[in-house]
Amino acid sequence: MLTDVKNVRVLVVGGAGYIGSHVQKQLLEEGFQVVVFDNLSTGDKINLLKGAAFIEGNILDKQALNDAMSQNIDAVVHLAAKKAVGESMEHPEIYAENNITGALNILNAMVANGVKHIVFSSSAAVYGMPEYIPLNEKHQIKPINYYGYTKICIEQNMDWYAKLGKLNYAALRYFNAVGYAADKSITGRERNPQNLLPIIMEVATGKREKLSIFGNDYDTPDGTCVRDYIHVSDLATAHTLALRYLMTDHQSFAVNLGTGNGTSVKEMVDATEKVIGKKLNYDYAPRRAGDPAELTADASLAREILGWKPRYTDVEEIIRTVWNLEI
Repeated sequence: MLTDVKNVRVLVVGGAGYIGSHVQKQLLEEGFQVVVFDNLSTGDKINLLKGAAFIEGNILDKQALNDAMSQNIDAVVHLAAKKAVGESMEHPEIYAENNITGALNILNAMVANGVKHIVFSSSAAVYGMPEYIPLNEKHQIKPINYYGYTKICIEQNMDWYAKLGKLNYAALRYFNAVGYAADKSITGRERNPQNLLPIIMEVATGKREKLSIFGNDYDTPDGTCVRDYIHVSDLATAHTLALRYLMTDHQSFAVNLGTGNGTSVKEMVDATEKVIGKKLNYDYAPRRAGDPAELTADASLAREILGWKPRYTDVEEIIRTVWNLEI
């Protein structure tokens, strides 16, 4: 593992967003030099931390990427993808342009400027419907939504670039990212959240009238979907470990990032009610097409390769990191 990072300059693409801001924070705390590249379409300037340089730019702008990469960049963390599964099925053209064309622009700008290392924000969506639980990296790759397809498309392109000696990469396949930095240093909220916990918090704070739970007749203990919720600060740590690993002459790799623990939607609601001390308004709605009953990670490969281990494994503690921003 790379130990001396004070001269390592990292371009965090999408660094003003939810996950990106936490990655930015972790990099700065470990002593990396950080440059954030973001178009602020979903990110927020409030998430730009002291010590980080900022370039406002779009990954569809090849010249802007080349200009950014030419600033003595040593490595890239790419988090600037669109991520709403439903939207990807309705508007694949938007996801093709941003998630595929934009990512290829990043790779090509890296090659043009001799930047050799990239950590890529991938997703468990690459696997599709689980054939077994928990999912490991040997599971078949068969995405069932266009969002998942965009992720594996870029993984495969990175793999080719790596085979051709142009770069090395880490593809980090997230499960369900949740939580906020426990020290309240990051306060910018996601705009129009699509994920469960931010929606629950909007209900808890009165910004949203009620929560709809999609399906209560799954083959799970309480009938609602079970997911693997991984705290965003643990994800951020995995990114810095991956960078250190890549920059110490190691090979490219893809790993799952999750806790291995399953929590149902209803359990998440119940835990939130316990943390905030009041009842939430929710109802049950029909199942959504393509939602598996259970999705949990086998993240043993990340432990083996990176020495990574999640610190936040208690659901109530995770919820508290979000609720603390509201009180």
